Amino acid sequence: MQGKNFTELTEFIFLGFSSFGKHQITLFVVFLTVYILTLVANIIIVTIICIDHHLHTPMYFFLSMLASSEMVYTLVIVPRMLLSLIFHNQPISLAGCATQMFFFVILATNNCFLLTAMGYDRYVAICRPLRYTVIMSNGLCAQLVCGSFGIGLTKAVFHVTAMFNLPFCGTVVEHFFCDIYPVMKLSCIDTTINEIINYGVSSFVIFVPIGLIFISYVLVISSILQIASAEGWKKTFATCASHLTVVIVHCGCASIAYLKPKSESSKEKDLVLSVTYTIITPLLNPVVYSLRNKEVKDALCRVVGRNIS
Repeated sequence: MQGKNFTELTEFIFLGFSSFGKHQITLFVVFLTVYILTLVANIIIVTIICIDHHLHTPMYFFLSMLASSEMVYTLVIVPRMLLSLIFHNQPISLAGCATQMFFFVILATNNCFLLTAMGYDRYVAICRPLRYTVIMSNGLCAQLVCGSFGIGLTKAVFHVTAMFNLPFCGTVVEHFFCDIYPVMKLSCIDTTINEIINYGVSSFVIFVPIGLIFISYVLVISSILQIASAEGWKKTFATCASHLTVVIVHCGCASIAYLKPKSESSKEKDLVLSVTYTIITPLLNPVVYSLRNKEVKDALCRVVGRNIS
């Protein structure tokens, strides 16, 4: 009889932002605006990098991959979230939930390791400038991108397989998408082992990139300090500032969301964090890289000027 109850559950319902009541329409307008801006900004970044040959370098190749990944990342989560703000209690099938979680984990992990590859690129460019073109070959860039995706794919298969082999009793997900912990809470059995394993895997995915990026920037800073001219120091630092800003926001939110103690969890805080890394961060990337990066702004001017003439 117990086994029968486990197999009868076929769908979940997102609680989402239901506690915000009449303010959900306002949230819908705000999130839709940010979502459209995110898609447009990332499409512009990818298009400019493809069109302008001045940006056909490893750094901008990684940036175009990150922008593409962020676009798909938001497509996986935001449209359904917007739908749930207008039409409440919209169900999602178990298969749909598993699919959403699968792509969310792949892309979130992929983004972390793409940022790591970008950090390595900055290290080679600043610390090994004479060997830059040799080290950062097309082959190595492709391997780093494929490796980032491969790690994400491995983590996604592991998480989704472990998660959807659990028996579920609850149907209401206290979140706006199928994230790992909110879905795990619906299990009928003790999930302590699953939580420990998930904590270990999440720690690896967060701290390995942070550690590698930290090492890269320690070496970068030591090289920057050896630059005699203030102008050279300023230019070198500017090339790293955009990347470092995105890393701090991305990894900071992920660390708080997935590595904080359960005693510090609250639905409101979790929603704010989730909105930050699913909606705000994908918009932050193109904004930071376009507003703070002279090469991107110059390329945009060239493309716009070419089209006008």
